[in-house]
Amino acid sequence: MVCLGNICRSPLAEGIMRHLTEKQNLNWEIASAGTGNWHIGQAPDHRSIAAAKAFGYDISKQRAQQFNQSMFSQYDLILVMDRNNLKDVKSLARTEAEEKKIQLFLDNDEVTDPYWDNALFAPVCKQVEARCLEIIKQLS
Repeated sequence: MVCLGNICRSPLAEGIMRHLTEKQNLNWEIASAGTGNWHIGQAPDHRSIAAAKAFGYDISKQRAQQFNQSMFSQYDLILVMDRNNLKDVKSLARTEAEEKKIQLFLDNDEVTDPYWDNALFAPVCKQVEARCLEIIKQLS
């Protein structure tokens, strides 16, 4: 799961997906990262933590990391929250096989970045949760 800073959208996706796959006894390795390096080592945004908690998920122990090329070999699927980050992640792909792993989290749409609007955190969390359930159904 990849977004810009790895403090709002992608940690929500990581935490929700991890919780849901563990609940279904799926042995999936799930992580999130940002294309930027501003928040490396930091916890998710307090508003993401609160929105996740309101939906029954605890993402407070997650820590931000920056997306890097080794993640192409580590993960089978790289889901990106918006087109700008999609472009940035694709620019790091060295092979066609790596590029094929990258896709938008919402198929043909973007997850709105809630960073600048407190009111967007709960709707984004709900949207991410719904999409995680769809992805699990598609891939399992």
